[in-house]
Amino acid sequence: MKRILIKNARIVNEGKTFCGSVVIEDERIAEVLTGNACPAQPCEETIDAQEAYLMPGVIDDHVHFRDPGLTHKADMHTESMAAAAGGVTSYMDMPNTQPQTTTLEAWEAKQADAAGKSVVNYAFYFGATNDNAHLLPKLDKTRVCGVKLFMGASTGNMLVDRMESLRRIFAQAGMLIATHCEDQAVITANAAAIRAKYGDDPDVKYHPLIRSTEACLRSSQLAVQLARETDARLHILHISTAAELDLLEAKPLEEKQITAEACISHLFFCDRDYDTLGARIKCNPAIKTEADRDALRRALTDGRIDVIGTDHAPHLLKEKEGGALKAVSGMPMIQFSLAAMMELAHEGVLTVEQVVEKMCHAPARLYGIEKRGYIRPGYQADLVIVRPDAEWTVTSDCILSKCGWSPMEGRKFHARIEKTFVNGHLVYNNSKVDAGHRGQELRFSK
Repeated sequence: MKRILIKNARIVNEGKTFCGSVVIEDERIAEVLTGNACPAQPCEETIDAQEAYLMPGVIDDHVHFRDPGLTHKADMHTESMAAAAGGVTSYMDMPNTQPQTTTLEAWEAKQADAAGKSVVNYAFYFGATNDNAHLLPKLDKTRVCGVKLFMGASTGNMLVDRMESLRRIFAQAGMLIATHCEDQAVITANAAAIRAKYGDDPDVKYHPLIRSTEACLRSSQLAVQLARETDARLHILHISTAAELDLLEAKPLEEKQITAEACISHLFFCDRDYDTLGARIKCNPAIKTEADRDALRRALTDGRIDVIGTDHAPHLLKEKEGGALKAVSGMPMIQFSLAAMMELAHEGVLTVEQVVEKMCHAPARLYGIEKRGYIRPGYQADLVIVRPDAEWTVTSDCILSKCGWSPMEGRKFHARIEKTFVNGHLVYNNSKVDAGHRGQELRFSK
């Protein structure tokens, strides 16, 4: 069994940062050493971290890798390489593909496809529809990360809009329900009003007025109500408004029935950025005001927001042409998510330990992921080395997502992802990805 020693690291784990070393033995972490302590047995390879941070690999609970059916703009191989370059070692992919992942056969086919394509570890949501609640009790809870429920229409049009269907889904899921919450009636009315005033395709700056705070809040309120009535386990995705935070509790994750995710886009940008980035930052739910953004940032530190995801959703730039109604919604984000959150830590918005909690530890606990998300002996060696105080600028030539662009282009970051290990294998090493490596299927303790 090959043993690798990562020494002279600043290990960030379980709320603490300390100097030490980690020994990898094949796929797993064998030893976690403090200070200058020596490994119990010799190691065949030594990597000197030179006082860089050593963290658990990021677990992204929310990606759209567009595979199958939309692979002209992204696929599991290209996007998992982008993930590795960003320090993301595991992802959970959404069902709005072609075909949609709304049958047991489609879900199994996606799993098989990932085994041959994905550079990092993977799991897939099962998509709820108006008519498939009867399938939910048949899902293998140790393999399916959750049930995705669109309570607002978005890419792929998987809207579930019948109240009787919603009640059946909440009652029968028997596992985590991850919701996209936007009220479609409010969106439709807002769109008609904005179109009447500003034309058939208003400027993208009107997008947050169409997909408004009211649309988000009304839908999230309904989701919370249904979860409480049915005792369902609810996870509200991409919270985008300060108003929705009042629905959430500031208490330990393990004590919650209802949890929430914030995404990089809503934590990093605000509506002022439409002037410079335009439709490149158009996403659903819309990026809203600076006050909303700042409230979300505070909620990361007070316990109301539980995890940070990306909602990585690539489109070609030609598909992003147009305004609030014609440009498609979504942006690629996974390659720069950890760097972006480290930038917020650099600015004092949150600590490096809190970044690790929200991007690594909490997703593992929230979903019950087995043996990942922490630097502990016996856990899978999903690790990332991050070099602080290493200023760099995002340029187009470093982008690995198949769509070929990023809203982060031109932005300076102060921390750089240096190495990423997936199951003990060095998958990303100073700008180079081992494209031939294959990750593992995530397993869940439900």
